[in-house]
Amino acid sequence: MAFVFNFPDVGEGIHEGRVVEWLVAEGDAVAEDQAILKVETDKAVVELPSPHTGTVLRLHVAADATIFVGDALVTIGSPGEEQPDKAPAAAEASAAAASAPVAVETGTPAAPAAAARRPLATPRTRALARKLGVDLSQISGSGSGGRITEEDVQRAAEGGGVAPTAPVAPVGLVAATADGEVERVPITHLRKMIANAMRASKHNAAHVTHVDEADVTDLMAHYRRAKPVIEERTGVRFTLLPFFIKALVATLQKYPIFNASVDEEKQEILFKKYYNIGVAVDTPEGLIVPVLRDADRKDMVELAAEVADKAERARSRELTLDEIRGGSCTLTNIGPLGGVFATPIINQPELAIVGLHAIKERPEVVDGEIAIRKMMYLSISFDHRYIDGAEAARFMSDMVRLVSEPMVLMARL
Repeated sequence: MAFVFNFPDVGEGIHEGRVVEWLVAEGDAVAEDQAILKVETDKAVVELPSPHTGTVLRLHVAADATIFVGDALVTIGSPGEEQPDKAPAAAEASAAAASAPVAVETGTPAAPAAAARRPLATPRTRALARKLGVDLSQISGSGSGGRITEEDVQRAAEGGGVAPTAPVAPVGLVAATADGEVERVPITHLRKMIANAMRASKHNAAHVTHVDEADVTDLMAHYRRAKPVIEERTGVRFTLLPFFIKALVATLQKYPIFNASVDEEKQEILFKKYYNIGVAVDTPEGLIVPVLRDADRKDMVELAAEVADKAERARSRELTLDEIRGGSCTLTNIGPLGGVFATPIINQPELAIVGLHAIKERPEVVDGEIAIRKMMYLSISFDHRYIDGAEAARFMSDMVRLVSEPMVLMARL
């Protein structure tokens, strides 16, 4: 008997997603637990496995479609088996697609429907194609079911297939207004989820930001001595970030309210006995926060390697849900982008987020004399409903002391 597979509840409060790509086509044979499609949620891009062995009789939704928990995704059965009536969700999607406006770019023909033009390839392969400037629509995939592999992309980039092309800009609907032409580009699913999360955070929490200043001259000197030695011995690209992660963990251990969350329904504060530090990563599609689990139990080389790995996979949308959930406090490094300081928004349901800002040389008074020192601002945004300003000031003062005196920080590891 044919089986209709609906979008399941994948946990973490996820109610909707977007179909990134189908890994199978109608008529394909699939095995139980075989990955059949990729779905983007507000947390990650996840692969959904087939619940049954059989033949794909119908794909109910197209790539790029928004889906909700319970929506029909695919019908699996035996070849030639009579299919169930078309699912309501699929019918509505088809009707919406038929009435949708055609996207037009000046001087460019209208693009075909997403389901018809989207080649089969994994997010990693797509990221490689973007990097090498290869148009996937011009490649014949050598993988299973015509899927394009990384080797196919490499051959195309090297001239063994199709010549590389410049990355294609998103096509929008160009329309005239009283003030001139505008281009309408759909908001991505990830951006919608980020927008919802930011609005909810600002609505629910009483945001306050406290800013302090640290003299990191000694830390920078220590780092410059350690970096070449560590990289030569371990092969790990060593950055300053692990020092700040360790300083944050040490300060959280002294001030546990900043490593907590609140159960609003039960009116209880959850003081977490683990230190899972979220690290905000800037990606082309939006901000993603991988979580470094048990950061207190890892040395700085381990943290550096994990940050580099998860940041790379965040940008290619290859993180699993488990790698993004369960944070206890978040660190965002704004410094490389410039500016003086910022007021980051709390990553719910956490109670605080620490911001690292640019390191700049400035004249400072040291022991009664003017000296050029390397200075930086650190900020902490916190939920004033549960954390007092005086406590935030003490928290930041202690963290500043740790990053200003690396020998003290080393003694705390």
